[in-house]
Amino acid sequence: MKLYAHPFSSYCQKAKTAFYEKGVAFEEVMLDGSEPVASEFAALWPIGRFPVLTDGDRLVFDTSPIIEYLDARYPDKPLIPADRDAAVEVRMWDRFFDNYVSYPQQRIVYGALGREARDDVRWQGALDTAYAILDKHLAGRDWAAGDAFSLADCAAAPALLYADWSHAIPKSFANVWAYRDRLLARPSYARALDEARPYRHYFPLGAPEGRD
Repeated sequence: MKLYAHPFSSYCQKAKTAFYEKGVAFEEVMLDGSEPVASEFAALWPIGRFPVLTDGDRLVFDTSPIIEYLDARYPDKPLIPADRDAAVEVRMWDRFFDNYVSYPQQRIVYGALGREARDDVRWQGALDTAYAILDKHLAGRDWAAGDAFSLADCAAAPALLYADWSHAIPKSFANVWAYRDRLLARPSYARALDEARPYRHYFPLGAPEGRD
């Protein structure tokens, strides 16, 4: 399997965490704009968003479906429960981190880059709301959904890392901070994060010291 990705991308880190958690080998194809990979990827997936997975002739795009595909192919150490009701919970919190943490975080970054109209107050407020919801949800929990590390936690790890860099998580949200610490200490995510460290200077707001 080939994963077209860049190590500093939060969604690529999410996918790589799943591979490392399950112990499944893959080839990472670096997307850094260089040729011939850039043209190869453009022909493979003209939409241009990454990560994208290829497995022989099979193409899987977007991070959550990549993890779903990985779980289907390699059912050991499942990241999505077999129980359908429990699986709904995992998928729901996966969407929470992508839509309500990563999305506003990226709006702050794009505003700083001039790629979108800057509206920090709006998006910082959205993150504050998400932090508060998450802090309440995490009371008495180790992981986002159920008792085991899951798809939702693969999403949460890079989402909370970059969200805190973009708009600091208030120290009053002790449950969120404890959860973030557990995610950073998880060997699968720690490996993905270590591979991203050489690219920290790309973060336009400045990567803060001591919060990774």
